[in-house]
Amino acid sequence: MSKSIIHRLLSPLLLWRLRHVSDRVYLILVSVLVGLFAGLAAVLLKNAVHWGQELLYGWVPEQNRVFALFLYPIIGIGLTVLFARYALGGNLGRGIGPIIYSVARQGSIVPRSKLYSQWISSLLTVTFGGSAGLEAPISVTGSAIGSNLARILRVSRRERRLLVGCGAAAGVAAIFNSPIAGVLFAVEVVLSELSAPFFIPLLISSATATVVSKLLFAGQPFVLITTSWSLDTIPFYLVLGLGAALLSVYMIRVYFAADKVFERWRGTFRKVAVGGVGLGVLVFIFPPLYGEGYNIVQHLLSGEPQHLLDASIFSVYRDENVWILLSVAFLTMLLKVFATCITIGAGGNGGMFGSSLFAGALLGFIIARLINISGFFVVPEVHFVVLGMAGVLAGVVHAPLTAIFLIAEITGGYALFVPLMVVTSCTYLITRYFEPYSVYTRKLVQRGVYVHQDRDRGLLAQLDLARLLETDFEPVQPEATLGELVDIFRHATRNLFPVVDEDGALVGIISLDQVRDALFDEEHYTTTRVRDLMSEPPATVNVDDTLLDTLRCMEQLNVWALPVLNNGRYVGFLLKSAILASYRKQLIKESE
Repeated sequence: MSKSIIHRLLSPLLLWRLRHVSDRVYLILVSVLVGLFAGLAAVLLKNAVHWGQELLYGWVPEQNRVFALFLYPIIGIGLTVLFARYALGGNLGRGIGPIIYSVARQGSIVPRSKLYSQWISSLLTVTFGGSAGLEAPISVTGSAIGSNLARILRVSRRERRLLVGCGAAAGVAAIFNSPIAGVLFAVEVVLSELSAPFFIPLLISSATATVVSKLLFAGQPFVLITTSWSLDTIPFYLVLGLGAALLSVYMIRVYFAADKVFERWRGTFRKVAVGGVGLGVLVFIFPPLYGEGYNIVQHLLSGEPQHLLDASIFSVYRDENVWILLSVAFLTMLLKVFATCITIGAGGNGGMFGSSLFAGALLGFIIARLINISGFFVVPEVHFVVLGMAGVLAGVVHAPLTAIFLIAEITGGYALFVPLMVVTSCTYLITRYFEPYSVYTRKLVQRGVYVHQDRDRGLLAQLDLARLLETDFEPVQPEATLGELVDIFRHATRNLFPVVDEDGALVGIISLDQVRDALFDEEHYTTTRVRDLMSEPPATVNVDDTLLDTLRCMEQLNVWALPVLNNGRYVGFLLKSAILASYRKQLIKESE
């Protein structure tokens, strides 16, 4: 059914709404719908993945299961690539970055294909053992639900932006049964700012999705009941925070280094074959890398770390040497990001959210077990597993509040609130020092899209430099005479002129004020050349520069216009007045 037909069918209802339902009540009702649909999508995805994995496990005899784990990821990535190529035209658009970009630059309009593309592709990838999380795909699906419902139900631009956040919040809330964490995720990761009145729809949408999840999905992913923590363990929490920060920086850098490698690597099906085999080898040696790995996290929380060795070549050492267990845990922790990068780079779909939780749990277990082995102090290992999850999530995603409340909600560990704050704040501050941007925003910043710095930067980032370019400045040749320049002045509407050579390169500028005295010296009309009168521009702007940097440059140099170059060739001027006028229009539009 086309969009126009839907609008035609809904028009009477929308007219009735305008007469009888206030905008605030209408927004709340729509947020409930977003939460309902996003919650259903999250629950269906989680259940479908679990059912699919159980089917694949049960289909293969136990003695052959290790070989199946080698082959399954290749099949899953291959199916995902085929789906993306033939159903989506090769345009899958993985991760939350495109959603953040749509909020920052595209009026929060999310393509309708996102309603199903992320859901299906992540289902194929993770069901067959792709080593990635479902959180990013389901957040994108929820955001698409919010955006498209907003367009169908005719809400304003600003409210559409809010409903995109509602969808993302509902997705996280439903998949973890954590409504507060869902709201904070939307605020910290997807939306760049949030006013107090809009906080209520976010809460309602997140709560609705959680209710749906409670009704249709059995329980929370992890279980931990704890009542207290010791003040003496604070120094060890700081050590854990430092370790989580180092691991976060490592994961971010490996993720983007691998992304560059896969971007340069040509041949889609070659990526599938080589990447799938590489992932299969990793899973064959370290079975915990199969899928999300949340079953391993639950074993750690249950005090059963020996399950790390299940179905692996190291299982014969299960009860013999603790150092074998720690070595396997350490290598699995470091290799998780590689497994995730291969999964995504080879053509699969998933995110770093779940991988961060998995790696953080292993880090907490390793540090706690080393402290206990030392004999100087005894710490509860399950506490460190929980705190490690929060720390690494806060570092990799750059969302400390989300990490605190998510871990507190999904583990029942509210008694660990102070340790959670200590570890996440320590990790976040150290990680931000080395890596200012998260796995979601680093590529956007490289494209000049700043969304979480401040409101001015965010608004300027939404402006397009090419649209502000002024091209009616009359160019002059450096060999032109003063007399020819005077003729140009007579017909020009500007008092600033770029001096351009035959190749289109900018060699200088001339302003009317600069040569006013020379204009009355008729004796030199034929002997004086433009090259003798021109001056160097105070600065130049490249077409890929950000407007924020350009505006700062204008302020520092106290100039009202700067020439713009594209690969060294002159293309026009950028005016300070044009930037400020567009900024004002964007500010009004965002406030509507």
